[in-house]
Amino acid sequence: MPTFVVAPQWQGSGSSRAMRLLDGAAAIAGDLPQASTVTVDVPLEAGDDEGTLVRRVSSIALVRDRLTRTLAEVDGPAIVIGGDCGVELGAIPRALDREDAAVVWLDAHADLNTPESSPSRAFHGMVLRTLLGDGVPALVPSPPLAPSRLVLAGTRATDAAESEFLAASGVRVLPPEALDPDALVEAVAATGASSVYLHIDLDVLDPAEFAGIGFPEPFGLTVAGLVGLIRALRERFGFAGAGLCEFAPSSPAAAEDDLASILRIVGALAR
Repeated sequence: MPTFVVAPQWQGSGSSRAMRLLDGAAAIAGDLPQASTVTVDVPLEAGDDEGTLVRRVSSIALVRDRLTRTLAEVDGPAIVIGGDCGVELGAIPRALDREDAAVVWLDAHADLNTPESSPSRAFHGMVLRTLLGDGVPALVPSPPLAPSRLVLAGTRATDAAESEFLAASGVRVLPPEALDPDALVEAVAATGASSVYLHIDLDVLDPAEFAGIGFPEPFGLTVAGLVGLIRALRERFGFAGAGLCEFAPSSPAAAEDDLASILRIVGALAR
């Protein structure tokens, strides 16, 4: 079984519900096998921008470093439970360092803004662009993720700057209407990778069947559809790890309404 690493980072979020990410991570952690679960200490303080255009960048870098150290002690693949999508800043470089992997970014949003193009200055909208090598120098990994090893899936909300980058980069994009298990497997196979890392922002799901998200977008995936995609990838490719992010229930009690869906997703990842 993979190791679960809980990293309840909230500082990268631009949502007014950012602190609810702590409740979401705690709710998921409560249903994970404790013998296979470790938790990263995330500071409660917001941090500052350190003269950059990224809000709370000092805390984002601190969590990245703590998560990196925690993952260094893990044998085999890890499933990182966020927190906001910024936790991938520690998780994905670790996976790529160990595996010949492609990254499948299952997310309603592309997260491809730069600090200069971001309308919010919130890091969770810049995570993927930073992983690709464009961002605050202290946060950019070395080596960065190659665009040829990236597949965006379920993405349906992009800013103008993000759309311009996608058109120029050649990154494979499968919006919901073009997304099925065969198409996703084919897109990953075209990267030439032998294994896959799965980033799952829960807003890839349609808000009609999943409530606990801060930035809902209509016309998303069903839970059954997402589970089917995960199973198809797990059957075809090696597993380099996963990140499950952005669970922001309106209250600890409301988290219970979505946990059955989350556990279905976790079960498919951890099979």
